[in-house]
This record gives sequence, structure tokens and C-alpha cells, in this order.
Amino acid sequence: MGLRALGEALHAWKPAHGGSTDPMTMIRAAWPEIVGVNIAANSRPSEIERGVLLVITRSNAWSQQLSFLSEKILEALTAQGLQPKIERVRFRVGKMAVLTETQRRRQKQSASKVVDAPVSENSGRLPPASAQEAMAHFREDVEAFRRAKHAAGSKQCSQCGAFIAPSALAICSTCADVQASKREGLVARLLYEAPWLGYDGVARLVTGLTRAEYNGIRDRLLKRWWETLRRALRAGQLSRGGHERLIASSYVLLKSGIAPESIAPATVRNLLGNELHDLIYQQPAN
Repeated sequence: MGLRALGEALHAWKPAHGGSTDPMTMIRAAWPEIVGVNIAANSRPSEIERGVLLVITRSNAWSQQLSFLSEKILEALTAQGLQPKIERVRFRVGKMAVLTETQRRRQKQSASKVVDAPVSENSGRLPPASAQEAMAHFREDVEAFRRAKHAAGSKQCSQCGAFIAPSALAICSTCADVQASKREGLVARLLYEAPWLGYDGVARLVTGLTRAEYNGIRDRLLKRWWETLRRALRAGQLSRGGHERLIASSYVLLKSGIAPESIAPATVRNLLGNELHDLIYQQPAN
């Protein structure tokens, strides 16, 4: 059947991954709790681009004052587990919603409670009279939050610094998910290029890979590849370049667990079925 080198079309294939929560959605939702209602009323997170969080402010004065708190804002994001690898924060004056009288009253009421920052030791504190005072409150509350977490026995993620339970592993769930996603991408690539490696061969190349994780990635790849091959069969033709041939090679080798030099044509035909086999190995690529 002429199995070819499986890396020839690797650049044209990228493993699909499941969706994840948009970091900006999480940051916007938690912004009043992160910086306090007073600062949140005069600023809003806009976007993340190349590791920079852009925050829109109500005026140049607010941009200038908040620029002094960049590091504290990053600390607060990290402490709440909302730090998607932001390297710095940038502030720009932009359009902000005009506060209604009701919103102003709620802002003052909230500022006198323990909700104008992650944690506050100043439940009787008066609402800030100026931007500078709001900034000072924010600094105090970030420090109070960190002290309270440490006092409660919490530890910090070794990767991002977010606070995690004392009984948790060394990293937070967000960082664990990132690591698992990277492992899956690497394993998927290896199984596409060298599907005969098996768990033992792949585990020697991918740190922290468990057999259960490997089996899950293997099963998802086989399903994905089979869906691709079935689409070609339904269409009655291969795609331009005929990358289905490479996918079929990887599919057969991974599914059978047989080394390339030992696989028999009958095994290939049996795993693919007559129609798909003939389409892939008898029809010229477009």
C-alpha cells in the first residue's frame, strides 16, 4: 500500500482543542471586586493584546493615578486566579457610561462595606473623596487580602502565584488546565508523526503524561481522524493535496498498534473498509 512518511503534511494539520472561558469576560465580571466599586466606576477592562491588558478610564487623571497601581492590579488579578499571562497594564482615556444618581448612591453604600476590594480590614471606612484616596484604599485592600489568605493557611500556585487551598497540588486548576492542553497538543503531534510509539514511547518524551490521559487523547484523535476520513468518503473524493492519505496512515497504525514494517495490506483494508481504502489508495489526489 506504500505507507509514506507521516510528517510530510504535519504543517497543514493542527489538533483541535475544546473551548475555554474568555479571560476578558472573567476579568470584566470581577473588575468591581478586584479594584473596588469606586475605581471600577471610572475604569473598565477593554481587551488583552500580546500580554497587555488595556483599561479604559474616564479621564487623564484616572489614567495617571491608575498607572501607579499597575503592579497591584496584576497582583489582584493573580490572587483571584484571573491572570491569563498578562505582562503589564496600559490605561487610555475613552468613553465611559455616565453614572446615574442611583448608581452614585449604590457606589457610596458599597464603598462603606467590605466589597470595594478583594478583602478589606476597614469595614467602617468612609467612601473615598478623591481618586487618590480610592487608589490608597485599593493598595490597602490588596495587601489585606494577601495577609488574610496567608493567615488562613492558603498557599500560592508555583506557576502564576494565585492563592490555592493548603491541600491542593502545587499549581492552581487554571495552570493545570494550561499544562494539560500543552501536553495534549504535544501528544497529538507525536501520535500523528509516529503513531507506533505507544504509551511508553510517548511518555518518555512528554513529562507528566499518565496512561489514562494518553488513552483519552488517543481515543479523541482516532475519532477525529475517522470523521475526516468519512467526510472524504461521503464527498467521493480526497481534498486538495490528499492529506487524508496521511491521516489514514496514522489512523491505521495507531488503531492497530502494529509497527509500520509489519503491517499487512489486509489489515489496512479491514480497518478502513473497502470503499474508503479504494478511495484513498486508488484515487489520485486533487
